[in-house]
Amino acid sequence: MAGLKDILHKKILEQRPRVKRLLQEHGDVLFDQVTIGQVIGGARGIKCLVTDISHLDPEEGVRFRGRTIPETFAALPKAPGSCYPYVEGFWYYLLTGEVPTERQALDVVADFQRRQQIPEYVFDALRAMPRDLHPMAMLSAAVVAMQGESVFARRYNEGMNKMDYWEPMYEDACDLLARLPGIAAFIYRLKYRDDSPISADPDLDMGGNFAHMMGIEAPYDDVARMYFILHSDHESGNVSAHTTRLVASALADAYYSFSAGVNGLSGPLHGLANQEVLRWIQGVMKKLGGKLPSEAELTDFLWDTLNSGQVIPGYGHAVLRKTDPRFSAQMTFCEKHLADDPMFQLVQMIYRVAPKILMEHGKARNPWPNVDAQSGVIQWHFGVTEYDFYTVLFAVGRAIGVLANITWDRALGYPLERPKSVTLDMLEEATKGR
Repeated sequence: MAGLKDILHKKILEQRPRVKRLLQEHGDVLFDQVTIGQVIGGARGIKCLVTDISHLDPEEGVRFRGRTIPETFAALPKAPGSCYPYVEGFWYYLLTGEVPTERQALDVVADFQRRQQIPEYVFDALRAMPRDLHPMAMLSAAVVAMQGESVFARRYNEGMNKMDYWEPMYEDACDLLARLPGIAAFIYRLKYRDDSPISADPDLDMGGNFAHMMGIEAPYDDVARMYFILHSDHESGNVSAHTTRLVASALADAYYSFSAGVNGLSGPLHGLANQEVLRWIQGVMKKLGGKLPSEAELTDFLWDTLNSGQVIPGYGHAVLRKTDPRFSAQMTFCEKHLADDPMFQLVQMIYRVAPKILMEHGKARNPWPNVDAQSGVIQWHFGVTEYDFYTVLFAVGRAIGVLANITWDRALGYPLERPKSVTLDMLEEATKGR
C-alpha cells in the first residue's frame, strides 16, 4: 500500500505538466486583467504596490525619493573627512523626501546614539545559540527577541487612534535601526573573532561606529556608509521589502515585520548573490593559474562558461537594462582604494569583456553588471572573508528602506494585503478555445 509521500509524489508528477503547458502555450492569455504567465510567475511585473521611498527605472536604476544614486550622494551632508553621506541623514531623506541640513542630519546621529543601547538579553540569547548557526538566523532571532521593546505593540494594546499608528512605528523603526549595526557587529565577532565584541563608541555616526565595532580601520567606515545606502531599498517588490511590508500590513510591529524580511533575504535567490559572485571570481583566478589572466584568456574562459550552459554571475538583472548604478558607485570607491587588488582588477577586466560576449551570445536580456558583481570583493579586501556574513550586511542596509516604508504604510493607513488566489482548473478554463 502506497504511503502518503508516494501518493504525493504521484500527484506532483501529474501537476507539473499542467503548469508547464499553461506557461508555454497560454502564458500571454489574459486572466482577469493580468496574464496567466504573471499569475503563475510570482506576480512579476504586476503593478499593485505603492511606495514613494524608491523607484526602479530600467534605464536609470534605483531612484531614492526621485534622485539617482549619484544625485543622492551629492545632495546629502557628508560625515567629517568623508565623501559619503551620514546614513542617518539618508534615513531623514527617505522618510521626508527632503534633503536634511547638516544640523538636521547630526540631530538624527545624536538620536541614534541615544537609542543604540542593545538589551543585554539579546547578547545572552546569541551566545546561547550554536556557533555554527548561520549569522542570518542569529540576526533574525536577535531582532524578534527585542519584540518586547516595541512601542507600537504596547500602544496598540493600550488602544489608540489608527491615524496615530505611524508615531509608535516610527519609534520602533528608529530604535531598531540604531541597534542593528551593533547586533550585526556582535554576531560577527562572536562567530568569527572568538567572542571578542567591541563596545559602541558614543561619539561616532552609524557608519563609523559599525566599522569601529567590527574592528576594521578606515576607510571601512566609508564602505559601511556606501554599502548601507546602496542596499537600502530597490522598490517594494523584492522579497525582503515585500515580506516586511506584508507582515506589517497585519499591524505587526517593526520587530516581527523586519525579522520576517530578514528571513526572506536569506533565501539563495535574493540575498546570497554577492557571496556566490565572489566565490566564482576566486574560482576564475584559480582555474586560470592563480593570477590575473589576460583579456584573451578571460574571453575564452567566459565563452566556455556560457557554452557549457552556465551563467556569468553578477551579470543581468530582472528590471535593469544598463549597468547597475550601485555597481558604478562601488567601482568609484574601488578605483580609489582597491586599485592594486588583483580581484578588483579582475572585476574591471570582466566588466570590459563580459558585456560584449553576452551581447554576442544573445541569450541575456541584460548583459550589464548588477550590484553583486563586486560587493563581495570589497568586503574580502577589508578582511571580512566570511561569506555567510555578507547577507547580514545586506540586511542592515535593507532595514533603512523597509522601515521607512512601514512607517509610511501606517501613516497612510494602507490596508492588510490580501491578494486573491486561483486554481489551475480556473486558469485552464480561461484557455479553452484558444
